[in-house]
Order: sequence, then structure tokens, then C-alpha cells
Amino acid sequence: MDALTLLSARRSVSRLEGPEPSESQCRTLYRAALRAPDHGALRPWHFIEIKGEGACGRLGDLFADAEQHDTPDATPRRLEGTRAKALRAPLIVVVVARVQPGQPKIPDQEQVISAGCAAHAMLYAAHAQGLGAIWRTGPLAAHPVVRRGLGVREHDVIVGFLYIGHPAGPIKPVDDPDPMDFVERWPG
Repeated sequence: MDALTLLSARRSVSRLEGPEPSESQCRTLYRAALRAPDHGALRPWHFIEIKGEGACGRLGDLFADAEQHDTPDATPRRLEGTRAKALRAPLIVVVVARVQPGQPKIPDQEQVISAGCAAHAMLYAAHAQGLGAIWRTGPLAAHPVVRRGLGVREHDVIVGFLYIGHPAGPIKPVDDPDPMDFVERWPG
């Protein structure tokens, strides 16, 4: 697949199944991530790999603990639904921005965006290898129970949970809006 086709054809795949990506496929994902723009060569990325039913189940328990923390009277059904969020793919990569505060020419925001670019590159690398992937965040990405359970440091930011596996069923076609609908020429 040529690069422009890859860039224009990738889409999020929410229904994923095993088998989990191979070690070689994972190395390719991480190698692509390390090509993200990186002002000052800070390498502000950290990846937490959660692979397999046992590890994903433990992440689900962490998600349920966060839900229980916020909603002490949550029903068992609600907690089980929250726990099941971590079982949607055979591999979850938590992409963390390892922010180095106080960089005079590289603001925190730029470091977070760099980690976001690393996540973005991983999605494209997954697609190029025939894998499906989706980037999820939501309140759990910032929840103190989840952050603490994953060992995320004080200044770090979880930029997303990348759910990666094999597409479970057909992939919906990509919408093709006119790119110029999103462009403003300045000055007008």
C-alpha cells in the first residue's frame, strides 16, 4: 500500500478480535510512533502495552475501580460494563505523554501533541499491517485511580488508549468529504 492510499483510506475499527498482534507487528507499531515530530529530541512518549486476556482483565478491574470511586452505589451490571471496556481488543496500548515541564522552547502542550502524533502514527502502522485499531480516551484517561494504577507520573498525560486487533467483520467505507470544506484562505 502506498503512503497516500494509507493516509486517505485508514479508518477507526471498533469491533476487534484476536489473535493479538505479533511481536514483529508490535515493534513496527512502536517504530512508527518514534518517528513523530519531536522538537528538542525530548522523546516525550511512553507506551504501556496491555496484551492478552489476563492483562486486559486487570485493566478492566482498574476501570471498574475508577467507576466505583466516582459512583459508590454503582450497580454490579454497571461495573461489569465498565470492566468490559478493556476487553474490546486483544491489545491495548496506553499512549502517555511524558511531559518535561519548564522546557523554555518546548511547551508542555507541544510535548502532549508529539505523543498524540506518536499515537496517530501507530494507528496508520496498524492499518498498513492489516490490523484494525481505534483511539479511545474519555474520562478514564484522566481518572486518578487509572493514572495511579498504571503508574502515570504527576506531569504525564494519557493521550489515549489504542485498541488494536484484527477487524471483526467488514469495515465500513470511509466517508470522503471535500477537503476544501475545512480550509480557509487568509487573508480572505
